[in-house]
Amino acid sequence: MGGKGTTGVERSVEQTLGHLRALDSSIAETTNQPLTLEDIYRDQRMRMVRLAILLVDEPATAEDVVQEAFTGLYRNWSGLRDAKAAVGYLRTAVVNGSRSVLRRRKTARDYQPPHQPDARSAESLAMLTAEHQAIVAALGKLPPRQREVLVLRYYGDLSEGEIAEATGISKGTVKSTASRALEALQKVMGHS
Repeated sequence: MGGKGTTGVERSVEQTLGHLRALDSSIAETTNQPLTLEDIYRDQRMRMVRLAILLVDEPATAEDVVQEAFTGLYRNWSGLRDAKAAVGYLRTAVVNGSRSVLRRRKTARDYQPPHQPDARSAESLAMLTAEHQAIVAALGKLPPRQREVLVLRYYGDLSEGEIAEATGISKGTVKSTASRALEALQKVMGHS
């Protein structure tokens, strides 16, 4: 998606989420995949927490989502093919757990008076430039599926097929959702 014909917003999204991915210096792609659950936890925990934060926009909730994903992985450890399958399992569990959190939030909002938007932590804001902050804020205004697809594409650096697998939607839907999400993001950024 970063080739010819990219819009300024698309480049900004890619740059911002790429910057966030670069912050995750503990994850190094190696030819030797972790073999134990402990290795996977150590190597993938912070990456999954960052993914969940981008989806639910609340660090404590994101950590809970990731902990539940690792608990599920532990329960299903003996049935997994290999460590790579475990990472895919975790990613899917984090996306699904984040969806559940967002559904519960929506239900709670329907029955309670609206509350102040969640503020981002000072640490996370300090790590981002003003442009990056605007993009992260704009991502929060997108519908959940559009936000998921963009975050998985640009932060997670996943292919359309991997995004389809993690979100449970078809590759064509991933492609059209990404396109609509970038257009919506451009409109939100244009009004800011």
